[in-house]
Amino acid sequence: MDDDPVLLEVDGGVAVVTLNRPERHNAADDATDALLYRYLDLLRSDRAVRAVVWRAEGESFSTGRDVAELLGEPEPGPGGTNGGGPNGTAAAGGGDGAASAVGTALLRRALAPNPFEQLERSQWLARLLADFPVPIVCALKGWTLGTAFERALLCDIRLAGESAKMALSAIDHGLLPDSAGVAKLFEVGGASLALELALTGRHLTAAEALRLGLVSQVVPDDELDAAALALARSIAERPPLAVRLVREHVQALAAAGVRGTLGRELVSQAMVVGSHDLREMREARAQDRPPRYERR
Repeated sequence: MDDDPVLLEVDGGVAVVTLNRPERHNAADDATDALLYRYLDLLRSDRAVRAVVWRAEGESFSTGRDVAELLGEPEPGPGGTNGGGPNGTAAAGGGDGAASAVGTALLRRALAPNPFEQLERSQWLARLLADFPVPIVCALKGWTLGTAFERALLCDIRLAGESAKMALSAIDHGLLPDSAGVAKLFEVGGASLALELALTGRHLTAAEALRLGLVSQVVPDDELDAAALALARSIAERPPLAVRLVREHVQALAAAGVRGTLGRELVSQAMVVGSHDLREMREARAQDRPPRYERR
């Protein structure tokens, strides 16, 4: 149905998976993640599918987790998603707007009962993407924040519309990126790039992402879907055995750290969730005072 949060279409060996919550800038609630996992799990066993396009309706690819569902807040007014979106998101480096809301949602999710189990479930999609048997072409536009950015990095090829803006923001909220985004950034640009983006939460434009090698093409927004579909069709037309072996060779050259990183991030995030310093950060923000960290 067209009102489902994720849509799936398969044609000629290419599957198109579409995030379909445009009124919320495709913020992912639990239903969205569950349906996305279900579709990808079905596709990985479909031998007729030779490539996947992952795209989104509306202005943004995804602003990450849906704050309203996680926090029990009312639906936002027109143009308001996750406290921001393109019209309300803070500038790069800011602490309010969409990036702040996504981080707040991540914090609340992590601090909920049984946080280790919740964090583990949040990694299911990351592991599925990392191990997917055919190439995934990801079409990014507008805001791609937090976990959505990490998941996009796990795809084989990323194209960006000119409006695309990307960021990891967990550090602004005392947490860690926990979906192997840091490992993929390390693969692409080394330790310096991975550390800068993970430690600052800085926003990247499409042009900078292209320069850094995080995306392979930047195209006008109105040409993005066509470009991603054409690329996926071109891959699907090639002999599937050759495609699989090329991917395996490239993956062998990359850092063999994604799966191991996910395990370490899970344990580390659980440690951070129970730390004194995270509680101190929350209390300091609530009391509008500087935090007094004790490194524990």
